[in-house]
Amino acid sequence: MDFEAGEILYFNKPLRQTSFYLVKKVRNAICRKIGVKKLKVGHAGTLDPLATGVLIVCTGKKTKCIDEFQFQTKEYVATLQLGATTPSFDLEKPIDATYETEHITYPLVEETLKKFVGRIEQVPPTFSAVKVDGKRAYEMARKGEEVELKPKILVIDEIEILNFDEQDKILKIRVVCSKGTYIRALARDIGEALHSGAHLIALERTRIGDVRLSDCMELDDFLQKMESEDVNN
Repeated sequence: MDFEAGEILYFNKPLRQTSFYLVKKVRNAICRKIGVKKLKVGHAGTLDPLATGVLIVCTGKKTKCIDEFQFQTKEYVATLQLGATTPSFDLEKPIDATYETEHITYPLVEETLKKFVGRIEQVPPTFSAVKVDGKRAYEMARKGEEVELKPKILVIDEIEILNFDEQDKILKIRVVCSKGTYIRALARDIGEALHSGAHLIALERTRIGDVRLSDCMELDDFLQKMESEDVNN
């Protein structure tokens, strides 16, 4: 492999690690292996620390491909807990409000999800990497500062119900969407539409373009390979 000329690597991002952390570990391992101090390495689309799944990493001259990957369609499997909200719309922050859920049935969920397919407007989560006056929104939110984010236009191609536990009000869905879609914000909006609140309890990105989870390697396996093998093998 020629990391300086450029390689495209597919990873299954581990739970509770940031996308930046994975890129840093990959860069450091490659630099040690090929004996260079600096190397361009970047990823094509951030995943939250509490999300797992497809993360495309480009090295060297192939970092020019990052924009191309970022604009490709993405697929996620998301698990929502209905009836409760958190400030971050996922498990990063504790529950701040609970709601009645007795009225929520499978047919109601099915009809509600149809409203989110197509071209929609979405306000990004406060706890996100969106920049406001040069600062990351999540940095301001974690300091308790007021953050006002503008809605964005995006496209959701498909939403499929994979499972709905009507007793515990846990909804698992598959989402196919455009660049810039925040699944946490989608969970928030679905909860509001159901008049129950909702937050993510699990999220996995299963595809970017034609790259699927089955094409991805584990970070630990890659790091071990960099330690033990000839990179040209």
